[in-house]
Amino acid sequence: MRLAYLCNVYPAVSHSFVRREIEGLEAAGHEVRRFSMRPAHSDLKDEADVREELITEAALGQGVATLLLSALVLSVTRPAKTLAAMNAARRLSGLGLKRKARHFAYWLEAAWLVRRLDHYRIEHLHAHFGTNPAAVAAIAQAWGGPPFSFTAHGPDEFDAPVELGLPEKIRRAAFVAAISSFGRAQLMRWSDPEDWDKIKIVRCGLDRSFLSAEATPIAEGCTNFVTVARLSAQKGLPLLIEACDHLHQAGKKFSITIIGDGELRTEIEREIADRGLKEIVTLAGSRSAAEIRDHLRECRAFVLPSFAEGLPVVLMEAMALSRPVITTAIAGIPELADDRCGWLTPAGSSEALVAAMTEALEASSETLSAKGEVGRERVRRLHSAETNAALIGQLVQFGP
Repeated sequence: MRLAYLCNVYPAVSHSFVRREIEGLEAAGHEVRRFSMRPAHSDLKDEADVREELITEAALGQGVATLLLSALVLSVTRPAKTLAAMNAARRLSGLGLKRKARHFAYWLEAAWLVRRLDHYRIEHLHAHFGTNPAAVAAIAQAWGGPPFSFTAHGPDEFDAPVELGLPEKIRRAAFVAAISSFGRAQLMRWSDPEDWDKIKIVRCGLDRSFLSAEATPIAEGCTNFVTVARLSAQKGLPLLIEACDHLHQAGKKFSITIIGDGELRTEIEREIADRGLKEIVTLAGSRSAAEIRDHLRECRAFVLPSFAEGLPVVLMEAMALSRPVITTAIAGIPELADDRCGWLTPAGSSEALVAAMTEALEASSETLSAKGEVGRERVRRLHSAETNAALIGQLVQFGP
């Protein structure tokens, strides 16, 4: 088939799962074109992402004149469908002048996208995230573009389902992929029961660089934890710094490396300094996939104290490398992680986080290895990018 993928920003440091899914579809013989609403950021670390940038077309990289020209051409050649696309944008925008202005911009982007999809004779468009990419895909379909589907990840879609027009997007889509049972339930909550059959679970996956990696033992005497997360409010990192302070005050010998960047970096740096943890907590910034793998292989356990999630791919990556995980019992996480492969804690509890990190520091090598092996086998069974890309292909070809 001739398929296209659409994201808000692609490629991106945090969107490796999209690239893996596309590669899985291409390995199955499908042709896949990449589209992004915005050009990629300049912080790409991986060579694979740099290559993806070269073959990705960005709507907002075309300039306003090109978008307006595309809308004009379609208005002349497809007047009825132009009205249908306007109506789709109106229904998706909801109330408020600001939202309507935003969806007018999506309408323009959809015009350019439709012409590119026609050029490549695309048979189906799949969007990742039920936010603006799904809106543009829905408007493009109304304008005569191909059938579309989208993957909803959360938590953004579930934080503002009505504002995002989620029920209308689900109604218009050929199918909707949820990355967990929890995600599917949230989509069902905000959609008509008549649409529930089109909501399917398609998990995010890892490629063979993780799934085929040999299990590496935890080095004797290793006391380093690793966190990989965007430095944003939903990841709960201030709580992690508080927990590290408690461990330090209790005399525990450990260190932690936090990989990632984001809007809370200055605040977290200040918290680390105020608590006297500069020798213990390292903010490593953004790193390539290879560097992240190296950090994970060299740690005692992976820690992610999130307040809101979908189902974090980095959790799968740590487990695939046989590392026990310390994380929170929210969203889709309990479908992957439990006490057999690490420690599952209540979100927002620094006491529980301290207790789990203490147990990880005091656990025997045998206990840690056993937990790591359970996690490794679970990820290999549930989260193969090739297997889950094949499911996307089946849904496109044969329907939900």
